[in-house]
Amino acid sequence: MEDKERTDNDIISLLDADPEAGFRMMAERYGRRLYWHIRRLVILHEDADDALQNTFLNVWKNLDSFRRESSLYTWLYRIATNEAITLINSRKRHSTVSLDELGAVFAGAHEGSTWFDGDEAQKKLQNAILRLPEKQRIVFNLRYYEEMSYEDMKKVLGTSTGALKASYHHAVKKIEEFLLGA
Repeated sequence: MEDKERTDNDIISLLDADPEAGFRMMAERYGRRLYWHIRRLVILHEDADDALQNTFLNVWKNLDSFRRESSLYTWLYRIATNEAITLINSRKRHSTVSLDELGAVFAGAHEGSTWFDGDEAQKKLQNAILRLPEKQRIVFNLRYYEEMSYEDMKKVLGTSTGALKASYHHAVKKIEEFLLGA
């Protein structure tokens, strides 16, 4: 049995026996990874914190509805991704700034940020990713940063493997074009 599966099974067993202890173990195991997944999507630390808190609130409220046929890993990422998308959509609805202008603002958000310590190449990559359409950005982040399989992404995003591969391919092409032109 894979280490991730064993640990997830341990967490699930603990959730059944002692929900609070299992929840703490799950938050310790996945909190940082989920934070960075959300942060790459929403960009700002405050938004990522809010979305992560909402993720864990939804997880706690829905523990009883967790179906054991899906993995804990994909269930958590699905909730976190949905929370990030909800926050992004809310931001779009309440913003008087165009989406292109908003992307430019967020592209500069990592400048001088204490969380970003990447080199110039990493900054260019982040700027390229921020210019992707939302779905392509999510797929690219899951594949590139999380190294998530298409099968797991399919469970997280509820779409076909072919659509995911196409989104990733288009994202990579757009990033390459941006980086070559930058």
